[in-house]
Amino acid sequence: MSDSLGVYLQDHLAGSVHAVGLLEFMRDEHSGEGLGEFAAGLLGEIEADREVLQALAERIGSGSSSSKELGAWFGERASRLKLHHHTPDGLGTFEALEFLGLGIGGKLALWSALAAAAPRDVRLQTIDYDHFIARAQAQLDQVEERRLTAARSALVPSSSNGKKCLLSPWQSTSTAILVVLAAAVFFVRPSKLKE
Repeated sequence: MSDSLGVYLQDHLAGSVHAVGLLEFMRDEHSGEGLGEFAAGLLGEIEADREVLQALAERIGSGSSSSKELGAWFGERASRLKLHHHTPDGLGTFEALEFLGLGIGGKLALWSALAAAAPRDVRLQTIDYDHFIARAQAQLDQVEERRLTAARSALVPSSSNGKKCLLSPWQSTSTAILVVLAAAVFFVRPSKLKE
């Protein structure tokens, strides 16, 4: 087994934990709204992609990393502090969609990289990468459309004074915490932790 392949799959599995939690939160926070319905539909696809990735990781012998997935879970829960903070401008929703788009972009890169490596590794040859690449691109396009719509209200000056601070001190602190947690998930290697 290629250790780097196992680590790579574990990193993406951990990222999917964050995406699933974020979509569940969006679905529940926006229940009965278009955004909630969108999140529910996308959640099913993301969970299906995760199952394929999990099966692949188990087939190559790496499985998932409990420590990385736990870090991603904590990071997602911490992000709820910021995203739950309802502001009239919708900054939390905009940033949630942006983060989701970044994650899906990473998944698109994953499927493309695995497709490139598949001809040299028989364990990678059982997946229809074209299908998953196309699905990730469609997901990314849908999220990007909603993100840009959210940007129209989140990033414009408020009507009260013509100026708007994009991040309050509270939001800046929560963003810094999220960055540290996300970095910890991807920089912790199995050789440094006993699973």
